[in-house]
Amino acid sequence: MTSVDSETRQNRIIELARARGRVEVVSLAEELQVASETIRRDLKALASRRLLKRVHGGAVPAETAAFESGLEYRSQVDLAQKERIAQAAAGLLHGAETVYLDEGFTPRLIAHQLADQRLTVVTSSLLAAEALAHSTTVTVLLLGGRMRGRTLATVDQWAVDALRGLVIDVAFLGTNAVSREHGLTTSDPAVAAVKSTAVTVSRRSVLVAAHSKFGLSNFCRFADVSDFEVIVTGTELGFAEATTYEALGPTVLRV
Repeated sequence: MTSVDSETRQNRIIELARARGRVEVVSLAEELQVASETIRRDLKALASRRLLKRVHGGAVPAETAAFESGLEYRSQVDLAQKERIAQAAAGLLHGAETVYLDEGFTPRLIAHQLADQRLTVVTSSLLAAEALAHSTTVTVLLLGGRMRGRTLATVDQWAVDALRGLVIDVAFLGTNAVSREHGLTTSDPAVAAVKSTAVTVSRRSVLVAAHSKFGLSNFCRFADVSDFEVIVTGTELGFAEATTYEALGPTVLRV
């Protein structure tokens, strides 16, 4: 098989991974009519270029500045893990009266967990606000600004200025990627500005991130690992890797 064929096949694998959220070695081999070992080599090559992230039996997309997954993809990948993370994160209020909920699918799940608490919740996420709309105990402050259609969240100066005027007890934030070398990163500078401001104005910050976000880096840095009191992730993140993040400051809670 020529190098051109290999490049074409790998480009097709990326397309399928982004469309489906996950690709499997066996099904790709059948679909592309090549040996499973060929697909494994392709996935290894794509992972080395940070275009895919290897998982057991296949791969998932690695988000970049040129590609950011939408809510439909996020709601399907690592769902059981994200539900565990949300439940554990909601247990970290420790008497907080004001909470910031970030954009993204996991913070939306946290919103559901907080619906019966007596809180003021500030959020950039229309979906988190919607999840709390019928709560009789939660006061919701929705940040204004430009709405990003992909994530249904507000960004830009209105959102940042509103946040700067607040002091928040605890912020629950997600991320596109987290690494020891580059900290927490995301694909959009406008999103990074909101996240960074939320960290700055909050007394405590909690990172909620599935294991698939670790060891990756993206375009725009918005915080250091040491800015977080706790990282909540799944047991799918290995103990040894979790320990390397704890060495930077936060407690890593694997659930």
